[in-house]
Amino acid sequence: MPHTRRSLMDAAAARLGWRRAYTTTQVDDVLTEQTAAAHRKATDTAGRAVRPHDSALVMQPGILDIRARVLADVLHLEDLLDGARTYGMPSDLIHRLEKAVDHGHEMTVLLSDTIRATAGAHTAGH
Repeated sequence: MPHTRRSLMDAAAARLGWRRAYTTTQVDDVLTEQTAAAHRKATDTAGRAVRPHDSALVMQPGILDIRARVLADVLHLEDLLDGARTYGMPSDLIHRLEKAVDHGHEMTVLLSDTIRATAGAHTAGH
């Protein structure tokens, strides 16, 4: 049985653990699943996060890692925004992507400031 382009894309998405969402209800289901999975993961790792920190520098590697992942995602969002603009997508979608990109860049700045604060706290003896 020949595979269509759509079935190959769906097969690849399934192999990578992606889920394609088309309707509002399906999108809401995906968002709910993502939130539940994040909460489960947070619960599983909470014990490690709560352990005593003997210095501010103990937090620094984790925050650096988070900033790197956020920055990579923001750059991906910028690519999506460029595509949306190039292909004349609806202005509401473009506006929301712009806001997400701006917010993402703001978050990377806040995380950078937090990383600097860990170094400052260490220098101050905390």
